[in-house]
Amino acid sequence: MKQHFKLFLISGLCLAATVGAMDDKGYASIYESIAAFEDRPGGDPKMFNRPGYVKPIIGNLGNVLNSNWYVSATVPQSMSFEAGLPFAIIPIGSDDRSFSENGASVPTIFGDHGDPLNYDPTVYGNETLHNLGVFTYPYLQLAGGYYHARLVLRGMWLPAVSELQKFNLIGIGLQYSFGHLFQYMLPKPAQGLDVSLVLGYSSSGISYQPEDYEGTLDLDISAFTFDLVIGYKPIEIVEVMLTLGYQSGSMASSGHLVSHAEGWNGAVIDPNISVDGNCGFKFGLAVAFQVGSSFHPVLGYDYAGKSSFTTNVLYFKQQFGKDKTPNEIAKEKGYVRGGSAGTEIDDEEETPKAKKKAKKKSPKKKRVAEEEPEEEDEFSEFDDE
Repeated sequence: MKQHFKLFLISGLCLAATVGAMDDKGYASIYESIAAFEDRPGGDPKMFNRPGYVKPIIGNLGNVLNSNWYVSATVPQSMSFEAGLPFAIIPIGSDDRSFSENGASVPTIFGDHGDPLNYDPTVYGNETLHNLGVFTYPYLQLAGGYYHARLVLRGMWLPAVSELQKFNLIGIGLQYSFGHLFQYMLPKPAQGLDVSLVLGYSSSGISYQPEDYEGTLDLDISAFTFDLVIGYKPIEIVEVMLTLGYQSGSMASSGHLVSHAEGWNGAVIDPNISVDGNCGFKFGLAVAFQVGSSFHPVLGYDYAGKSSFTTNVLYFKQQFGKDKTPNEIAKEKGYVRGGSAGTEIDDEEETPKAKKKAKKKSPKKKRVAEEEPEEEDEFSEFDDE
């Protein structure tokens, strides 16, 4: 009898802990939200080792880090310098709020809440993340270009604020444009076309310490993109760009947390899983404007597993010096559109000679024409005799 009572008591405590896991609005507790980052052997599969539950974090953050690496398909030969605060705006959609687990659709960490008055073993979304409508943050970006190559550096460092103990970002990008190799061979309407390749890599670290917890949840994030950018300038101050490429993103969790929260006092979480973001094909459209000598805003749209909008509204680009025009390069190389330079030079040399020969021949023809009537007159005299 005593043994049955003990089992009943233990079951009741476990049930109370499970029911107490939900907050008063039906959202997941902090413990449930963070437990998804730990692959715990023998742990409750509804709480532990759930990459699908936390994937929207890297899915959105990876797209943010893989955007805004270029502001033009053209990198001038003369020196240029850039600076600004680019950022991407990513709407939080229905695909961020639910995922398929064991054949059923369940909430992600961005998902909806349940009914706190009715027992439900489902782990619902986190209230703070659920209330986000968009995912974004700005970062400082600097770039310099010379001889059609461009180096990009970006970063962001935030001090410990409230539960966010650390946030840092560092990234490096490279770009090379190929327009100078072929623009001089194109007809004038097509000389605004340029093509470049862009590589970008970002690394970010985040440490999160919830209230009533000791220790932190640490996230190490990396993102990589490889883009082919095709740009065209219908006029000098406007450029339309098409992007085709590949991107990847991953998030590795670590840390150690001890809970002092009600219902989970003394519970421990050791985050240890890695999650991939939106890896695969990337497509984008953007329009850049050169306003004055330095203001260079860019507005764009990207798709890489989900939609995002790039907004470099605070971006400045200054070129020091002036590049040769395609026509000047063609003249320097001796290239003539529609034929070789040698052929045209020969034609130009022959034309004056032909004119001189024509001038020499024309007096003879005139003399012959003048002499013929005189001969006719002489014969006419003999006929008269």
